Amino acid sequence: MDFDFKHIAVPFRMQPGLRRMAQGESHLTRLEPASPLAVEKRAVVQAGQCFHSLPGFDPQPAYRAISQNAQQQGLAPHLQHTSDLPLAFEEDLVVLDGDTGQLTWLCVCAPSHWAPEEKLGLGLGAVHASVADNAQLMAATPHLVQLATGGGHWERFVWTITPSARYDQHPARQPRTPWPQTDTPAAFAAACYLRAERQTFLPVGHGTKQAVFTIRVMLQPLTQAIQTPEQGRQLHDSLASMSQAVLAYKNLTAARAPLLAWLSGDLG
Repeated sequence: MDFDFKHIAVPFRMQPGLRRMAQGESHLTRLEPASPLAVEKRAVVQAGQCFHSLPGFDPQPAYRAISQNAQQQGLAPHLQHTSDLPLAFEEDLVVLDGDTGQLTWLCVCAPSHWAPEEKLGLGLGAVHASVADNAQLMAATPHLVQLATGGGHWERFVWTITPSARYDQHPARQPRTPWPQTDTPAAFAAACYLRAERQTFLPVGHGTKQAVFTIRVMLQPLTQAIQTPEQGRQLHDSLASMSQAVLAYKNLTAARAPLLAWLSGDLG
């Protein structure tokens, strides 16, 4: 799992957390055709549930920006059309328009408990409206749109813990997996996964004020993801600092106590 525990903040806060990417850093990751993620993405594509677009929107400038970035990074997938995108890369892709602040086009197969079709046409503020403890996010939204679509390359990470090993967590396709009913904190942790997302903003250019928002979902069994006592303490302290509103939003209310008990022990 390509995730650094430095992105687990203590205390936990809902905030944009953008980092300017260094020149040459990639926004994209080649999708291995036989991987579990590929299997799930293929099912969504075949069901006709991947793409969502505002009427009249032209995704070709965004498609060209994605293709150019892939070629610059030596990925060079065989892309003939936007329909090739979901199975070429691990990343889901969303176009953000800087003039309107709207999400104008989505290519999303592995959402984390949100429905892409319901976000189409919304402004970034409306997208963030349901987020818990969102005051910082809402206040930063106008600046965030301007920053993300201003021609720079940006990156952020988000994370959670889940009992589901599925990448696709669309609420209409995949009911929430219940938390395990176990006798010990160790058994509880053994049934959990660390779910992280690397999110980036790739400038489109080509005469537009647009950015492609990329979302790479990463999953790993929790007991494998934690490699050192320091990582365990980092996760413990971040979970312990979450407000009740954040715990409810992330569906972690019932999970925090057994997870904290496990993280406080020897992680065995």
